[in-house]
Amino acid sequence: MPLHWKIAIGFFAGLLLGMFVHYGVPTDAAWVNTLTKYVTQPFATLFLTLIFMLIVPLLFSALVVGVSEMGDIRSLGRIGWRTLACTIVLSGIAVLLGLVLVNAFRPGAGVDPALAQHLLSEGAERTQAIVKDSAEQPRGIDMLLSIVPDNVVGAASSNSSILALMFFALMFGIGLVMSKATPAIETLKRGIEGLFEVSMTLIGLVIRLAPYAVFCFMFNLAVLFGWELLVRLGAYVGVVVLALAIHMFVVYSLALKFVGGYSPVKFFKGVQEAMLMAFSTASSNATLPTALRVADEQLGLPRRVSRFVLTIGATANQNGTALFEGVTVIFLAQFFGVELGIGQQIMVMLVCILGGIGTAGVPSGSLPVVALICAMVGVPPEGIGMVLGVNHFLDMCRTTVNVTGDLGIAALVSRGEVDGPPID
Repeated sequence: MPLHWKIAIGFFAGLLLGMFVHYGVPTDAAWVNTLTKYVTQPFATLFLTLIFMLIVPLLFSALVVGVSEMGDIRSLGRIGWRTLACTIVLSGIAVLLGLVLVNAFRPGAGVDPALAQHLLSEGAERTQAIVKDSAEQPRGIDMLLSIVPDNVVGAASSNSSILALMFFALMFGIGLVMSKATPAIETLKRGIEGLFEVSMTLIGLVIRLAPYAVFCFMFNLAVLFGWELLVRLGAYVGVVVLALAIHMFVVYSLALKFVGGYSPVKFFKGVQEAMLMAFSTASSNATLPTALRVADEQLGLPRRVSRFVLTIGATANQNGTALFEGVTVIFLAQFFGVELGIGQQIMVMLVCILGGIGTAGVPSGSLPVVALICAMVGVPPEGIGMVLGVNHFLDMCRTTVNVTGDLGIAALVSRGEVDGPPID
C-alpha cells in the first residue's frame, strides 16, 4: 500500500477515534489521560525528535548540492545568474502571496485559547524551551546581522539560529562553484552529495513511522478540539490551494507575458503533460524527464538552457513549497495563539525562500523544514500532525506549481538565447 494511503488511514482513524472519545467519554476519564500521556503523545514526540535529529545534515547538504549543481558560474554567466534571480524573485512573490492570504483569511484563528494551552501543556518542557528560544531571538538590525554566523557549530545546534546555518550552506555552495575543479574539490562535492543521499535515506526510514505518528497526532487533537478541528483544517487547505492557484495562473502568466514575451496560453497548453505527471507523482525529481521532453518538443526552448534550468530547478526552484511552508507556519501560529510580529514573519519569509532552494524534490520533502521553522519562531512543531493528514493532496498541488515554475523560468531565461549544443 502506498505511504500516502497509510497516512490517510492513520489520519482518519485517529480523527474518528478521537471524536468518539471527545463526545462519548467524560473528559476527565483516567484511562484517556493515561493513554495520551504515556502512549500517543510520547510516540508523536519521538517522531518529531527523529526529524529534528536529521534536519541539520539534510538542509546543509541539500542547499550546498543545489547551489553547487549550477556549475561554473563564471562560464555560465548570464544563464546562471538569470536563473538564480528568477528563482529568488518568484519564490519571494510566492511566500509573500501566501503570507498575505493567510493573514487575511486567518484560517487558524478562533480556537479556544484554553484548549490550545491545554494541548501545549502536554509537552510543557519542549514548549517552554521553544518559547525561550523565540524570546531570545534578536530584533531589528540585530536580526539581520545574526544571519551571518560567528559560530557555525553553534548555529547548527540551535533551532533559533537555523537561518545562519542556511546562510553558511549557501556561501559554502557558492564557494564550491567558484573553486577550481581540483581532485580535492571534486572529492568534497561527492562527499556532500553522499551526505545528502544518506540523510534522504534516513528521512525515508523516519517517514515510514508517519502513519502511526499521524494517528497519535490526530487522536490527541480530536480529543481536545472535536469538530472545530475539521473546520479549521478545511479553511487551511482552502487558503493553500487558493494561494497556489493564484501564483501559478496569475503570477506565472504575468511573468511570461511581460518579462519573457511568451504567450501564457501557449505555455500552459504545452506543459500539460508535465503538470499531470507532477500532480500524480508529487515529486519534482520524478517529473524531470517529462519536463525536459516537454521543454524540447512542446515549448521549443534551447536545449542547453532548458537542461540546465530544469535540472537545477528540480532541487533549487520550489516556489509552491516555499508558499506552502509560509502558510503552514502562520496557520499553526494562529491555531496556537502565537502572535508573530512583522519582523518574525519576514524571517519566516526568508527561511521559506532558502528552504525552497534546499528542500528535496521528493514527496513530503518540505515537512522537516516546516517543523524546523515552527520551532525557530516559537510555534509548537507538534502541530504539523494536523498538516500530515492532508499533506499528500497539498504536496501534489505544490509540486505541480514547482514543476510549472521550473518550465516557466526556463522560458524566461531562454529569451534572447539561441539554441546550441545540448548540455549532457
